[in-house]
Amino acid sequence: METAQPSHDDNSVVSPPADPGPPPADPEPPPADPEPPPADPEPPPADPEPPRADLGRPSGRGDAGPWPQQDVSLPRVQVSGPSDMLAVVPHLLGFHPQLSFVVIGARGPRQRLDIGFRYNLPDPPGTEAAAEIADHAVAVLAQRGSTTVIAIGYGPGRLVTPIADAFAAAARRRRLDLRELLRVENSRYWSYLCANPACCPADGTVFDYPSHPAAAAMTVAGLAAYPDRDAVAATLAPLTGAAARSMEEAIERACARAQALMDRARRKGPGSPLRLAISQGRRAVRDAIGVYRGGGRITDEDTFAWLAISLIHLAVRDDAWARMIPEHRQAHLALWADIVRRADGPWLPAPASLLAFTAWQAGDGTLANIALDRALAADPGYSMALLLRDILAAGVPPSQARLPMTPEEVAESYARAEAPAPPVPRQTRQRRPGPGRRRRALGKRRPGGPPRQADPAG
Repeated sequence: METAQPSHDDNSVVSPPADPGPPPADPEPPPADPEPPPADPEPPPADPEPPRADLGRPSGRGDAGPWPQQDVSLPRVQVSGPSDMLAVVPHLLGFHPQLSFVVIGARGPRQRLDIGFRYNLPDPPGTEAAAEIADHAVAVLAQRGSTTVIAIGYGPGRLVTPIADAFAAAARRRRLDLRELLRVENSRYWSYLCANPACCPADGTVFDYPSHPAAAAMTVAGLAAYPDRDAVAATLAPLTGAAARSMEEAIERACARAQALMDRARRKGPGSPLRLAISQGRRAVRDAIGVYRGGGRITDEDTFAWLAISLIHLAVRDDAWARMIPEHRQAHLALWADIVRRADGPWLPAPASLLAFTAWQAGDGTLANIALDRALAADPGYSMALLLRDILAAGVPPSQARLPMTPEEVAESYARAEAPAPPVPRQTRQRRPGPGRRRRALGKRRPGGPPRQADPAG
């Protein structure tokens, strides 16, 4: 998810920190054997689900937020009016929004930007769709404790105005300070809150993004903005052509390796036939994280294939999940993205969900939602992806993420789950039926009658 924060007392936007945060416990139980998964609603979706905000990267330290410093050091950027804010927004989201409704919230004594998120504009527009977006947006702002808001619609008036009107009404009901409400189209902007033609002409105010110093400062500081959301999604595009065929062959070799380990485990005696494959999978993931933490990169297809098929085991995936501490965030982002680009089908949901979590942890909700789109396209019921989608849709900040277990605790929990059940004591003596009682098993058919049923009172 993404956050940002303008300060109204010093008219600035400070650098965004991203907060670590782990998942709530995953509801999936450890599997007994490999479980191949089955085969934006950006608001408002056609189905009854609530609108989903596409949250972007953080852009400021919240006054009360326990966020660590981001990996890049950002300068203080002056924000003194609409054009300054419009120059900053693409860098907060990570891309230039189009046909979008962007909401920015601020809180605290200095009113710094705390959160920013985006919705697709529904087309055709409608009052019901606009109300859903507005209600969802103010609920997210309330959950974050935002007191001051800025909203910007990117697109023609027929699409933006219904949502702008609904949002203004919803913000008033919540007693939020709506500082600015803008519409942007063709390098011009209009304010819904200003009727003075001297500062807000009817034909709009010209806005030149490329020459704006705030945009240049954000780019130099390391927060470049992609041309659009599709360009962000393209960074995770799957392999095609000869590269895809070569990866499929590597996956087949990895599957054969896993089968050989299972056969070997069976020959060794009782116990889970997956134990050797899971053990080697954990080791491979730990080694891969170490490579990326050291600034390296894996290029070998067979290594990627083994990582991909190993992560289908929840014990391996959860071990990786428990290692996502803030200091290793960039390593995890690079590693899981590299695997997502090479995985498909049943091998995709686990690395895509891990990428989504670490992207949310890093404050990049756009990348997190794109990764979840990939995971759920491969397996619509994958529980980790569904859990994270609910978290992002609710606007939960990265600061709320806390890893519930250490890798050692994860290993212990799976070991307990896989341990054989204690033997049931054998009954050595049967109770003799008392006087007047006849021995008959429940449900045993009496001569000439139906099976006897248990007495509800007994």
